[in-house]
Amino acid sequence: MTTSTDFLVNKAKLDDTRIAETDLGDLDDGQVLLEVEKFALTANNITYAVMGEMMAYWNFFPAEEGWGRIPVWGFATVAESRHPDIAVGERVYGYLPMSSHVVVEPGKVTDGTFSDMAAHRQPMNPVYNNYRRLSADPAHNPDLEAQRALFEPLFMTSFLIEAFMRREDYYGAKSLIMTSASSKTGMALAQVAKARSPEIERIGLTGSGNVEFVEGLGLYDRVLAYDAVGELDADTPSVVVDFAGNGKTLAAIHTHFGDALKYSCLVGATHWDARGQGGELPGPTPILFFAPDHVVAMTEELGPEGFAREVGKAWAGFIGDAKGWVDVIRREGGDAVSETYATLLPGNASPRDGFILSL
Repeated sequence: MTTSTDFLVNKAKLDDTRIAETDLGDLDDGQVLLEVEKFALTANNITYAVMGEMMAYWNFFPAEEGWGRIPVWGFATVAESRHPDIAVGERVYGYLPMSSHVVVEPGKVTDGTFSDMAAHRQPMNPVYNNYRRLSADPAHNPDLEAQRALFEPLFMTSFLIEAFMRREDYYGAKSLIMTSASSKTGMALAQVAKARSPEIERIGLTGSGNVEFVEGLGLYDRVLAYDAVGELDADTPSVVVDFAGNGKTLAAIHTHFGDALKYSCLVGATHWDARGQGGELPGPTPILFFAPDHVVAMTEELGPEGFAREVGKAWAGFIGDAKGWVDVIRREGGDAVSETYATLLPGNASPRDGFILSL
């Protein structure tokens, strides 16, 4: 019998956390025990917590009543296997809980992937249930594992946003405005847009203390603090991608541009404590972007191989730039995970910090 160490979050009060121990019991036939080696913790995971009830993120890795395990992206080793095609010692990359161990039920097994077919995970988008088997994963680079965990899920979201916007010709806009420009997802969208839509002006909005850092990235044509939105030309047709989830900031953008704002895309909620404070907004109704649905749509359009080629080409160009954007910070143990989460939740981490954690 294995005991898992879990980082639990109070669903009703996100700053209330604790470390718990859970007996996982014995494996059934077909099940596999994964030992979580390491995972990235970013503002993206804060969004998972904020949207936990609405988007069912809490349902992937259930916990005791009232508490949740935030999903993260990272690496794990097969510690025990009751599945004939999955060997002990094999390493995988995918969607994991903030825990030391997790039990999965592999199905749809190929040389390079398998899916967790556990009944409670089937109502959710299948993208989240897929695990890459590193021994046959062409995207695997042992020297860039930290960067992969930190950036790959964020890159995928940004890749899909850019593809969607470009397909719609940016709704006739000349400028792409991005909030939370210092966030890793914001950086990723700016990089992908720079590479694939160089004609669109990239404007990054960030906290006043991050302006110099964001300017130094060289990803944006223009960088402004949030309180300088009024300096933008209100007549320039624009679209906004809101990673911050700050209602007041989004309201300021909508009010400033009015009908010149052609599309308003909601992605994250890094400013979790300021969400929903915008009231009625002039201009277009903000629309939530749910990346997994776009993965399915693009895969149907291009075919699995065609989609993989498009993503792989963009990722190869992206990771060469991204590895220099952050300082990888490795931390282990319950106290370290708790302290890191407490820093990230209110947005107090430096944009240069790339946290790789384990329990």
